[in-house]
Amino acid sequence: MADTRYTEAVGRRKTASARVRVQNAKTTALVVNGKQGHEYFPLPTMVDDALAPLKSIAGGYAVSAVVKGGGHKAQVEAVRMGIARALVEIDAETRKDLKQKGFLKRDPRAKERKKFGLKAARRAPQWSKR
Repeated sequence: MADTRYTEAVGRRKTASARVRVQNAKTTALVVNGKQGHEYFPLPTMVDDALAPLKSIAGGYAVSAVVKGGGHKAQVEAVRMGIARALVEIDAETRKDLKQKGFLKRDPRAKERKKFGLKAARRAPQWSKR
């Protein structure tokens, strides 16, 4: 029977959040919301971006992610962060390298809320002299 133990971590960016499970495998594979990574993400480079933390580590990993919210780019970065956090849980020595590459830093930028009396977050109604 195959080793079914996995490490789970959460990655976030803007409004996207990804619950990522990483487990040892013979080859590296990515499954997002039940689909293969290249089927789920519209651009082939997005899969490479999501799996970037695994590039410097020897061996293969099977990555399974459940992603909600945001757009494709934010989801890719959320998966990337989740993978990086899981790898740090597996081997603490990888932290320095992953942190240096910026994979463990959360991007907190999000859309600013609309305020009352304004047309948008900061856009005031057009002023008319008469």
